[in-house]
Amino acid sequence: QVRLVESGGGSVQPGGSLTLSCKYSNLTYEKWSMAWFRQGTGDDREGVAGISSENRIKYADSVKERFTISKDNAESILYLQMSGLTPEDSGVYYCAARRGYLWLGLLGQGYYNSWGQGTQVTVST
Repeated sequence: QVRLVESGGGSVQPGGSLTLSCKYSNLTYEKWSMAWFRQGTGDDREGVAGISSENRIKYADSVKERFTISKDNAESILYLQMSGLTPEDSGVYYCAARRGYLWLGLLGQGYYNSWGQGTQVTVST
């Protein structure tokens, strides 16, 4: 069974940086697409960054040039480096995985069937 465990969330001031980690396990034998989603209070869950099974990367417009997604296959960790954080970036950040190639749906939550428990990010003064 796929297991995804996020960490690295916390509180930070506007303009600050955080790096989230998602330790994954049991993603074996086949290629997987993975992504980071976030959900603010009262908001829908939105995809912010994804990396396909072919290592193509996509970002939501709201985070382009501020967030960087990367994957360390040797350590089985998916990262999300976040900089220039604003209060609008606050929310619970989730890691998600889906077997196989995704591109058009890479940031669509409905395409994923494996999710972590989430890690809270709060950006405030």
